[in-house]
Amino acid sequence: MKAFGPIPADFVADPQQMLLIGGQRVDILADQAGDTPLFLYDSAMLTARAAEWRAAFPPEVQLHYAMKANPFAPLLAHMAFIVDGFDVASGGEMAAALAAGVAAEHISFAGPGKRERELEAAIAAGVTLNVESAGEAERALAISANLGMQAKLAVRVNPGFDLKGSGMKMGGGAKPFGVDAAMVPDLVREILAAGADWRGFHIFAGSQALGAEAIADTQAQTMALAADLASDIGEAPPLVNLGGGLGVPYFSGDSAVDIRLVGARLADQLAARPRILRGSRFAMELGRWLVAEAGIYVTRIVDRKTSHGDIFLVTDGGLHHQLAASGNFGTVIRRNYPIAVAGKFGAEPQEVVSVVGCLCTPLDRLGDQVHLPTADVGDLIVLFQAGAYGASASPAQFLGQGAASEYLV
Repeated sequence: MKAFGPIPADFVADPQQMLLIGGQRVDILADQAGDTPLFLYDSAMLTARAAEWRAAFPPEVQLHYAMKANPFAPLLAHMAFIVDGFDVASGGEMAAALAAGVAAEHISFAGPGKRERELEAAIAAGVTLNVESAGEAERALAISANLGMQAKLAVRVNPGFDLKGSGMKMGGGAKPFGVDAAMVPDLVREILAAGADWRGFHIFAGSQALGAEAIADTQAQTMALAADLASDIGEAPPLVNLGGGLGVPYFSGDSAVDIRLVGARLADQLAARPRILRGSRFAMELGRWLVAEAGIYVTRIVDRKTSHGDIFLVTDGGLHHQLAASGNFGTVIRRNYPIAVAGKFGAEPQEVVSVVGCLCTPLDRLGDQVHLPTADVGDLIVLFQAGAYGASASPAQFLGQGAASEYLV
């Protein structure tokens, strides 16, 4: 038997032990959808999550949504009302953010390898480009000159440190992301000399960290780096994007990050920040922390079989919708996401089973030797923490399966 991650505390069942999301029964929502698998996102949980962040962090820090975590259009429209800005990483995401009603002045565009047409579209729309290299800055300036428009350019900085304990390290050492810190002052001076609208720094050291002290320490280093760079340049950055880093508990033994500690430490750092940063604004960009817990993935058991004494629950879903939960999205050692039988939520576990998908590959495993209540053909299996890096980060067309339905409730 292998443990699985903690189920988010906000989920409850009705008196018949059927899991609820947004106050509605999961089985009824699945019937209304007409088919499984499907993703369900709770709009009230999204709103509550943003409110939780605002209660913990200083009011002068803006909350940005990193939409790569979940670009589902109805979810984006909801997020547009509860955050201060969107951070995008492609021309497609930029178009989706604009379509969701986000003003261009509240959108920043990061990511290496931006194509000419993406740079042109961003400049024409008035979106801030977080340039990732001197070459990208040069191309953006040339395009803005051809358009007769002033480009809004921030510089993404590759810091000399990373976020300790982070699942994905975005800074420190040789990286495809951002401009090495030592090269930033000269680049900013070139941007200013060219007459561009310099929008500040984007400094992202890592993501998916659960250690509050490590996150706070990294933010302190980020603040110090921004001050040093600004002093060298001789001009204050209008905005310092501190990145994200707040993780969510996916696996057994994980605990939620203490955002109150991070927020309190950041408040202290802002109060004591160097003079050159006194007029600067600050932001954090969060993706999975805002949306992961608000989403579930629902898949139906189509077969129950025994092989060499092991029980397999075969579902109509799989890694083509939930690549991360299958352990094939950057995980070195496969561990189990939080999982449940929707119609027996909270019931005592009775048997050890492996929950597998419908794909013809041994990689398609959603729950490995997990202890669950007895389930049979027709029952619904739910994977939690499915609001981030699920539908859009999985190979939906693998083996011709197709995408899962998505609904905001």
